Amino acid sequence: MTTYKESGVDIHAGTEAISRIKKHVSTTFNKNVLTDLGGFGGCFQFPKDKYNEPVLVSSTDGVGTKLKLAFITGRHDTIGQCLVNHCTNDILAVGARPLFFLDYFASGKLEVDIFEEVVSGLAKACRENNCALIGGETAEMPDFYKRGDYDISGTIIGVVEKSEMMPNRRINSGDFLLGLPSTGLHTNGYSLARKVLLEHYDSEEFIDVLGSTLGEGLLAIHKSYLPILDGILHEDWLVGISHITGGGIIDNTRRILNDKQSLDIDLILNFKSNFEEKKISLFIPSKQLLPNNPLFTNSILDKCKKLILFRKGLTLILSDDFDLKTNIATELASEYGKR
Repeated sequence: MTTYKESGVDIHAGTEAISRIKKHVSTTFNKNVLTDLGGFGGCFQFPKDKYNEPVLVSSTDGVGTKLKLAFITGRHDTIGQCLVNHCTNDILAVGARPLFFLDYFASGKLEVDIFEEVVSGLAKACRENNCALIGGETAEMPDFYKRGDYDISGTIIGVVEKSEMMPNRRINSGDFLLGLPSTGLHTNGYSLARKVLLEHYDSEEFIDVLGSTLGEGLLAIHKSYLPILDGILHEDWLVGISHITGGGIIDNTRRILNDKQSLDIDLILNFKSNFEEKKISLFIPSKQLLPNNPLFTNSILDKCKKLILFRKGLTLILSDDFDLKTNIATELASEYGKR
């Protein structure tokens, strides 16, 4: 008689894997989590007293071929963090904060050490985003994936007050577009990056411009913008948020505009945080705003110039009537540098 193990499915490895990840998953639990790991469903008690008209917001995604870099380098903890942060940013664009997260992990052969490393990353990002990891699914599929390969996806559920959903209908012609820096490619463009870079460089080769090996640079964690925006998420002057994924700034920002609106950028200003050398861009819709505006003469400002739109992970649409004299953009730059 052929056993499960002989067919390529190790039930005991699956049991061990669940046992080993419990210590990581439990660190994400809060008072609203009503079930332990391993049941048929994860139960979460909704904090209804905090909302008048709550709207649940969901998103599901993966990390694409960034996984190939994890396979090549043998580092797997960042993948879990990238997945949670990616999903968090997606619902952030609707104005929502996370409640709970579920993951799906599939492999040809379940390598328990690798699985635990991935889940430890999931748990770390869940803690940082105040999100409970309440469940998931592990699938061992022999002959479907190559030995050592796996795939991962996740689903996040968040909540926003109905009156505070974004994008705000007040997005108007002349509004400002503020671009916040990414840590790198985040989770998009890796098929192209691997094709271009790994044909010429080894993943262990140190790259001066990255300040790290190529593998480490490409595995840089997809940044969550929730900690940065949490305190200003529903300010009147913040009328739209776009998570920059495949398609770049132009295509992704268009996703939050209505059918009668278009995106037309006349000028890009770059300025640096006081705390670190990461550029934040302010995309100006009209050159007429430049004269005598204190923000544009601030010492933090770089020279104005046209440039390629890259290394931006999130864009904010700021109302055209917000007071530039308060230097909100500069405050955001400083706050970004503190994180």
